[in-house]
Amino acid sequence: MTADLFGEPVIAGLDYRPEFITHAEEQELVGHLSAEELSPFRFHGWTGKRLTRSFGWRYDFDDASFSPSEPIPGWLEPLRSKAAGLAGVRPDDFVHALLVRYDPGAGIGWHKDRSVFETVVGVSLGTPAMLRFRRRRAGGFDRMQVEVEPRSAYLLSGEARHEWEHGIAPGETLRFSITFRTLSEKGRRIATSP
Repeated sequence: MTADLFGEPVIAGLDYRPEFITHAEEQELVGHLSAEELSPFRFHGWTGKRLTRSFGWRYDFDDASFSPSEPIPGWLEPLRSKAAGLAGVRPDDFVHALLVRYDPGAGIGWHKDRSVFETVVGVSLGTPAMLRFRRRRAGGFDRMQVEVEPRSAYLLSGEARHEWEHGIAPGETLRFSITFRTLSEKGRRIATSP
């Protein structure tokens, strides 16, 4: 749950939207995702259980490089426009799209998105997942979690994006996600440097 009794977000900058897309839209997206060539996620020589593919820009966790990638495909454009509406940005501001397939047992450990990115919108497909949050404080962590349902979306901006780490608990069934990201000021500087 992301809101208190008065409708205020529990974490500033976190906005969760159930039923963000229709069942038919989800089925079409899962069909596209199933046809994509996804590769095991790599992190400093370690290979993760989830399969991924980046469009627009690519951050390489093995060598910390940030470089252009294949253009965002047309089949993602309607979802990118919808995500832009949630985030209050132009669709073209979302210059990075990440496709992820989570097979049973796959999750994501605690992290913050890389500093080359700013606003994040994630769309959950297939089965529910537990999106966890934590923020360090004296003597431990503040913690919360949100069950992200199939066809839902979440926005991370402001405090939720910069002050809290997030992760996805490993699931027991196949799940997909599509994440859109804008560039931060740092990312824009790198993208426009010769």
